[in-house]
Amino acid sequence: MPRKRSTAPGYRYHVSGQAVVTLDGRNFYLGEHGSPQSWAKYYALLAEYNANGQRMPEQVETHKSDQPVTVRCLTAEFREHAKVRYAKNAGELSRYGSLCSVLEDEYGDDPVENFGPRKLAELRDLFVASGNCRKYVNTQTRCIVSIFRFGVSREIVKPEYLVALQTLEPLKQGQTKARESEPVQPVDIEAVRLTAKHLSPTVKAMVRIQAATGMRPSEVCKMRPTDIEKRPDGVWVYRPPTHKTAHHGKTKAVPLVGDAKLALKPFLDRPDDEYCFTPKESADWHRDQRSANRKTPMNQGDRPGYGKTARDGTRKERNYRPCFGADSYRRAIQRAAEKAGTDHWFPYQLRHTAGTVIREALGVEAAQAMLGHSRASMTEHYAKLSLEKAIEAAKAGPSV
Repeated sequence: MPRKRSTAPGYRYHVSGQAVVTLDGRNFYLGEHGSPQSWAKYYALLAEYNANGQRMPEQVETHKSDQPVTVRCLTAEFREHAKVRYAKNAGELSRYGSLCSVLEDEYGDDPVENFGPRKLAELRDLFVASGNCRKYVNTQTRCIVSIFRFGVSREIVKPEYLVALQTLEPLKQGQTKARESEPVQPVDIEAVRLTAKHLSPTVKAMVRIQAATGMRPSEVCKMRPTDIEKRPDGVWVYRPPTHKTAHHGKTKAVPLVGDAKLALKPFLDRPDDEYCFTPKESADWHRDQRSANRKTPMNQGDRPGYGKTARDGTRKERNYRPCFGADSYRRAIQRAAEKAGTDHWFPYQLRHTAGTVIREALGVEAAQAMLGHSRASMTEHYAKLSLEKAIEAAKAGPSV
């Protein structure tokens, strides 16, 4: 089978020794062939060409060899890197795409050597003025620095420019106008029980499993029968194929016992490589509930399976994703909480709840093992000591 032809105009060698690319019928000369600078300019031109509907504006200069590497060149090459680096992490890919857009809008035509700590501070102030919290602003600033660190690795940014950017200190609590974020608190288990009454059996099972194991929402969403090991001692072990720390070479094993095992069992009746929890099953349950509670007589109004846009019943079937995502899982819980009239909560709070309960019962080491943390300090962030424990400790304190 012949190799699929690339739709992107190629980076080529010119007899003059320069790199060249032909866009919209014009040759653009990029400087010494094979140099890091020529590749960065190539990616910048390609991005502009695609953004303009695969047409090049007439005013774009064709000889780029004497022009400096701009911030736009850096972000264009980083975007290509990010497509591979974050192929399995849509959140980070979106984050870096947005940051590249901000850099291009504000300083795209500036040479990379002109982007120093002052301009980085200006961007940080822009994030603060947009109402973002301090921790988020610091994270975004670190990510911008990492884009320039990538430029150093590609030899289009000099190391001393990266060192200069790293001298900008992060915003500290009480020393900035940026607001402070509210710490994530464990959710009241009674609120979870009230919410569960309005959840579909699919989402309710996901909540039960997460509450019992403290897994991350994304790990619950992607459970498959093939990932479940049924041991001879009756314990089931879930080994997520992908998880947050997989790129560090770490493995994760989640024991499924008690309520988690009971909640999962009805959803293993499917092919091994299919997901246990599907949005279609949840939507079908909600539709059946609405039909069962229908008040309009069947000989009036819309018949089941017919909609306003297709009275003849030829309505196109809705396409559902093969599994829940963290966002769709959160939205399902949010809608159920509103129906229950209870406090709003989100799935990640269940991880904090499970960690806190296990820490109180068995100590921080047990909570660390259950949550899959490599350091106890991270576990202490999730598994908080209760006020009741502090009161008991205070009563046991010595008196003078």
